[in-house]
Amino acid sequence: MEQNRAARVSEVLVRRLNRRLIHQIKKQIEQLDLLIQEHIEASPELSHKASKLTAISGVGERTAALLLAQMPELGQLNRREVAPLVGVAPFNRDSGKWRGKRAIFGGRRFVRHGLYMAALVAARHNPILRPFYQRLRVAGKPAKLALTATMRKLLIVLNSALKPQSIYA
Repeated sequence: MEQNRAARVSEVLVRRLNRRLIHQIKKQIEQLDLLIQEHIEASPELSHKASKLTAISGVGERTAALLLAQMPELGQLNRREVAPLVGVAPFNRDSGKWRGKRAIFGGRRFVRHGLYMAALVAARHNPILRPFYQRLRVAGKPAKLALTATMRKLLIVLNSALKPQSIYA
């Protein structure tokens, strides 16, 4: 937001103060990332879960940390429970004979936002999710719909990767 504001500032002194503020915010973000990483590495359980999550193409350290913090029940739910919890399950909006469009809503917004970025990467680089995304696009589905379906599929894969008996690589 500060970078967007800086684009509209014409006063030299205010621009300089804005650059300092942006630099300070970036330093604080780096410090927080380091604290989160240290916390995950200090716990054997979290470290093991994080390594399982980051082994999946499309999921980085930040997404893994987000999932570990915001979804402690990940790995203990089935696929029908985990998708609505995040808000990536399609719900119908039907009434009588009228058939509306399916839409996603509710759930944990921050997890959904993090999964969106992970799904963007997975749709290009994950050997399982890339063909899934491309198949939906070839079938004529809109890009956002295909990406949302990829988010749901990625979440299900992440959930199954953290199941106690799973051996997922």
